[in-house]
Amino acid sequence: MSLSAVLFDVDGTLADTERDGHRLAFNSAFKDFGLNWNWDIELYGKLLQITGGKERIRYYINHYSPEISKNTNLTDWISELHKTKTVYFLKLLSEGKIPLRPGVARLIHELRKNNIRMAIVTTTTPENVYALLESTLGEKSPSWFDVIGAGDVVPYKKPAPDIYYWVLDKLQLTPDKCIAIEDSENGLKASLAANINTIITTSEYTHSQNFNGAAMVLTNLGEPEEPATILTNSYTLEPKTTLINVSSLEQSLCVNIKSNF
Repeated sequence: MSLSAVLFDVDGTLADTERDGHRLAFNSAFKDFGLNWNWDIELYGKLLQITGGKERIRYYINHYSPEISKNTNLTDWISELHKTKTVYFLKLLSEGKIPLRPGVARLIHELRKNNIRMAIVTTTTPENVYALLESTLGEKSPSWFDVIGAGDVVPYKKPAPDIYYWVLDKLQLTPDKCIAIEDSENGLKASLAANINTIITTSEYTHSQNFNGAAMVLTNLGEPEEPATILTNSYTLEPKTTLINVSSLEQSLCVNIKSNF
């Protein structure tokens, strides 16, 4: 069975964007809107259980600041608040403050060299995706991805599999030809629901989540001078540190998916 495409999540997978990226941008936007909200590191970790920035704001209003819900144009207000947050996040990216995670650039270049297609499968906005890619891999890098599935192109976000179905349709590929790379339980639920074998690279906010059903769980994708640590894997792979490359991706493609979700 040959590997045709690798489907990358973005936040927490390509880069550690959450704690010192999106969180700070949200807090800056809150100040602009005259809100006394502060999403500290611990609270933001809890809010990450809600996928999607606008959805996260609405959840926070419902549970922590219900008086805001009296706003008759709440949906529009949330949208404007989120747009302001995006401006701050893009500024952080343009300043080079959010680098790619270990092994990401190396693997992307290897996939290109081997003519393996790539796609983005994320709940973040297209603006965020393009800005991250351009600031870390160069202005032409978005064109390396055959499909960029981002934002509100589907009605339901992860853990629903809709974004994966959408990307598979655009690629004209079946799930058994693809590998997904995610960092969170919600992302894994989405990819497995679409019957796509998945590799997990844990992040600060997700390392204790349930990754049952993943083909492999690692600390990151690994670099030659700093290999990734394998936390769990569904086949015998020695040693316990590795670099994720085309060969290990093809091995993961052959794992039978079994999930207790």
